[in-house]
Amino acid sequence: MNLRRILTVAINVFWEVIRDRILYIIIIFALLMGAAVRLIPELAATTEKKIILDIGLAGMSILGLIATVFVATELVNKEIEKRTVYLLVAKPISRAELIVGKHLGLSAVLFVLVAAMTVVYLVILSFSRIPYPLESILIASLFIWFELCLMAGVGILFGVFSSSLLAALLTFGVYLMGHSTRDLVAVGKLTKNPGIEQLMMGLYLVLPDLARFNLKNDAVYGQVPYLAGLITDAGYGLLYVVVLLSVAIAIFSRREF
Repeated sequence: MNLRRILTVAINVFWEVIRDRILYIIIIFALLMGAAVRLIPELAATTEKKIILDIGLAGMSILGLIATVFVATELVNKEIEKRTVYLLVAKPISRAELIVGKHLGLSAVLFVLVAAMTVVYLVILSFSRIPYPLESILIASLFIWFELCLMAGVGILFGVFSSSLLAALLTFGVYLMGHSTRDLVAVGKLTKNPGIEQLMMGLYLVLPDLARFNLKNDAVYGQVPYLAGLITDAGYGLLYVVVLLSVAIAIFSRREF
């Protein structure tokens, strides 16, 4: 693979997604935070600060997920539907470079999106005089981005062989299952059925363990995870993305246009 061609694809994807008004999500997030700061103190008299902190991080994660799923599942599918894929594969660019470049471009957009929402979040908290643990919040935001990058890989994988709608539904399904994989293992052990235990363990190994990237509760209470654990979880996410893109490339390479 040629790094220059990958970066060219990534830059094109970055500006294309930016032009699709994806950053309007930042405005929605700002409105959400403004409403939370205004309404939550009237509903929760003693724990309003913790709730506002939690709502902000959850809003970043959910809005980022929505943007990721709908953009990632269309990145390749849109090229196929508009027939522009014929021009791309006819150029001196491999299908692997196309997939990797699109993921890098979307990851860059997601970084800008998460960073902007984090700045808005901190500014609103500061103006509202709500104390916040800066280091924990920055780490939680970084891992929200890691999770979104992983989900972008999932969306691209489903997008190379299915319609945009089906790919979006499958990606949301993986997200929900990915946050429940540890519970599945626990349920399997409770059944004391070897077959079910093996099935649940298999699902745990195949599906992404997204709980690794959920540091929102730690951030709300100002806890900073151990560096070794953070590095391990980040490495896990990177490895999973590599596997997802490898499978996507293998499938996309077999498609005839």
